[in-house]
Amino acid sequence: MALREIITVPNPLLKQVSAPVERVDDDLRALMDDMLETMYDAPGIGLAAIQIGVAKRVIVMDLAREGEEKQPRFFVNPEILWASDDTAPYEEGCLSVPEFYDEVERPANVKLRYLNYQGETVEEDAEGLYAVCIQHEMDHLNGVLFIDHLSRLKREQAVKKVKKARAA
Repeated sequence: MALREIITVPNPLLKQVSAPVERVDDDLRALMDDMLETMYDAPGIGLAAIQIGVAKRVIVMDLAREGEEKQPRFFVNPEILWASDDTAPYEEGCLSVPEFYDEVERPANVKLRYLNYQGETVEEDAEGLYAVCIQHEMDHLNGVLFIDHLSRLKREQAVKKVKKARAA
């Protein structure tokens, strides 16, 4: 396993749509292991492959709270099959937009399908933080950042803040 660099706004790679994965093999599992290690080190709760410069439809996630046993999850080619009409606001942050948080309204519940670490097809329902996180990370696969859900002014403030912090 190896730590990878997380790219930040305004890197144009973050606007790229990621390509579907042909199959889950040892090379892809090595990528997911690197992603997980990188996410834990950041620290974060979710990471899409494009955030480390790899344009593949792959996500890692761990929603375990501090002090709880780790619960790593792997999502290859995830797709939302259904989203509730009910929405819920949640204050989101992003490893690619460090130190910036804002409220985003998303469907409260979703049904998703994906391939797991072994390449098996999984279908399940997500709600609460899980629903928020999977939608946030899937946005990355489509070249969308959480700040794209905000007003233009807030988006510009976020990018300016990241650029300023990087220059310091």
